[in-house]
Amino acid sequence: MSYSILVTGGARSGKSQYAEMRAKQFGAFPVYIATATAFDAEMEARIARHQRRRGSEWQLVNAPLAMPEALLETDGRGPCLVDCLTIWLNNIIYAEMDVRQASEQLILAIHRRADPVILVTNEVGSGIVPENALARRFCDEAGRLNQIIAEAVDEVYVSISGIPLKLKPASGELEN
Repeated sequence: MSYSILVTGGARSGKSQYAEMRAKQFGAFPVYIATATAFDAEMEARIARHQRRRGSEWQLVNAPLAMPEALLETDGRGPCLVDCLTIWLNNIIYAEMDVRQASEQLILAIHRRADPVILVTNEVGSGIVPENALARRFCDEAGRLNQIIAEAVDEVYVSISGIPLKLKPASGELEN
């Protein structure tokens, strides 16, 4: 198994920039697995903003649904960044796929990789309880997904106001 890191945080918390920096520390020309789909003009602009920030030194793979498969297919091409798990989860729910089965496939893919992987996710459980059943289901599923991924990876960080804080140290690393 390779080294794996989960970076979580709220919207615009700096989690993607931190994850990108960590991926580059593992080697040049990392793989970027994007899970977002440009379904409207605002999302197109958001994706373009991320791409401009990253620059051309990334190997881009679009995998809105088949992200675990993309993790396995890109193994051997260098470190990998997945951005983001919550959009992937949204895609899974929208496609009416089995969330638990997809989550299990993701865990297996993380453990089967030889190259390092950094996964970005949103922390959605810190706000109010949504008013509709679909939004509540999404929050519940995101919380469960984040917990099982946090358990499966080597390190976990939360980014708050652009400051990454380590929540789970690497095995053998002393906590402060």
